[in-house]
Amino acid sequence: MKKLLPFLSLLLILACQPTSTEYDLLIKNAKIYDGSGTPPIEGAIAINADTIVALGDLAGATGVKEVDAAGLAVSPGFINMLSWATESLIEDGRGMSDIKQGVTLEVMGEGWSMGPLNEEMKANQKALQGDIQYDIEWNSLGEYLNYLENRGVSPNVASFVGATTLRIHEIGEADRPPTGEELARMKALAKTAMEEGAIGIGSSLIYAPAFYAKTDELIELCKVASEYGGLYITHMRSEGNRLLEAVDEVITIANEAEIAAEIYHLKAGGKNNWPKMDLVIAKVDSARQAGLEITTDMYNYIAGATGLDASMPPWVQEGGYTDWAARLQDPAIRARVKAEMKVDAMDWENLYAGAGSADKLILVGFKTDSLKKYTGKTLAEVAAIRGTDPQDTAKDLVVQDGSRVVTVYFLMSEDNVKKQIKLPYMSFGSDAGAPATEGVFLRSSNHPRAYGNFARLLGKYVRDEQVIPLEEAIHKLTALSADKLHIKKRGRLETGYYADIVIFDPATIQDHATFEEPHQYASGVVHVFVNGEQVLKDGEHTGAKPGRFVKGPGFKQ
Repeated sequence: MKKLLPFLSLLLILACQPTSTEYDLLIKNAKIYDGSGTPPIEGAIAINADTIVALGDLAGATGVKEVDAAGLAVSPGFINMLSWATESLIEDGRGMSDIKQGVTLEVMGEGWSMGPLNEEMKANQKALQGDIQYDIEWNSLGEYLNYLENRGVSPNVASFVGATTLRIHEIGEADRPPTGEELARMKALAKTAMEEGAIGIGSSLIYAPAFYAKTDELIELCKVASEYGGLYITHMRSEGNRLLEAVDEVITIANEAEIAAEIYHLKAGGKNNWPKMDLVIAKVDSARQAGLEITTDMYNYIAGATGLDASMPPWVQEGGYTDWAARLQDPAIRARVKAEMKVDAMDWENLYAGAGSADKLILVGFKTDSLKKYTGKTLAEVAAIRGTDPQDTAKDLVVQDGSRVVTVYFLMSEDNVKKQIKLPYMSFGSDAGAPATEGVFLRSSNHPRAYGNFARLLGKYVRDEQVIPLEEAIHKLTALSADKLHIKKRGRLETGYYADIVIFDPATIQDHATFEEPHQYASGVVHVFVNGEQVLKDGEHTGAKPGRFVKGPGFKQ
């Protein structure tokens, strides 16, 4: 027994000592911004598998893998509230331009979604494909998102179901309301999409054929999403001359359908409309005070990007691209379109007139090789080269390219950008794909927001110009957006939440993409984890593709 006493004493001493815990991953020396908007705390974050299991003062903890975050900010992964990575992720699942900015969730579905599709829609989409070519191996929206997850993507993905997609599925691109039977089928498709995991209903109302949808049609679709706790999100019917009326429509839809509503890329387009922003904010604030959940998102630039279709009246586009291009070859129709392009219209959104002149339109996306020489030039420059006036040049390019020709429009004011960033209900979206500075992506130009939207917020507007503090910006990029989307266990650094984490240097984070040279990655993001797996290490992509289909609140197994 005496021989055992020293051994028993040693066991007793060891039992009284603090024990260390080993985790799969330990992020130590972290300045933790948890997404709530409160100031950061110092500590560590412990992850097992895909989940945060502890954070704070984790003295004695170790990790199979350890990351030293000394001097860096650690926050939830950023949510891109308006992503057009629908095709870029098929081409390159890494999502490079966004991963290098800390984006861990791409939210798609601005009016058009990648499902539900019928055979005619699939054939039309195949014909319209440009630099990125792919087979359409799905029919429903849920099937598309599962396709991305199974194919392998680095960021998580989610989507609204597009009101435009539902309309085309049932009535094509005709300028008429749906019949009762057609509307019932549209609502049934919306129900299926919500049960598959769609976030809600998305609309984009300045473009044909979405332009043809009346308010009551949108209300009926939104009632379906409302039953499942979904969100209505909209590129409003106007962001220019009828901006205030468009906000009224959003409020009406939210009220009648009893649904939360978000305004995509809030802006006042066209110099004459810049003073309206205060009135817009007052309308939104009033609706919120009355109990409606009206929120907004934005990109951090004074130029937008869309197609030359936004410079031509919707009536000429009825029936889709083929009919539109055919009409543009009729001399009488060409003359009428030309005249209407010159008018700052009230009954449709004329971005050509809103920009003010052809030198404020940059042509950035052609599908035809012979026209790619014009990439990056203004419409005025191309018109001069071709010896035709800008309106005729725009019409000719649409016909010759077999596309709407992606175009950057300078429309907004810097003062309004800063005013909008401060809004407590403002989130952020790139309104762009997630390209790379290599391969097929270099065949076209781009809007710099594809590479810089989130870094620009944290660098230019937070650090350099101090428009809002860092913890508030992180809240807007994370928890605020997750709450709007009604998605679970994302957007915060909390125990039990998925480990979507970005580690960045607030002193150096910076966008570098410009309108002249848009294919430039942002800098300052050091590490990114998605579902606990590292996809960015020391600023370089690891090749990992752990992204998942993030389901909305109506998802049914």
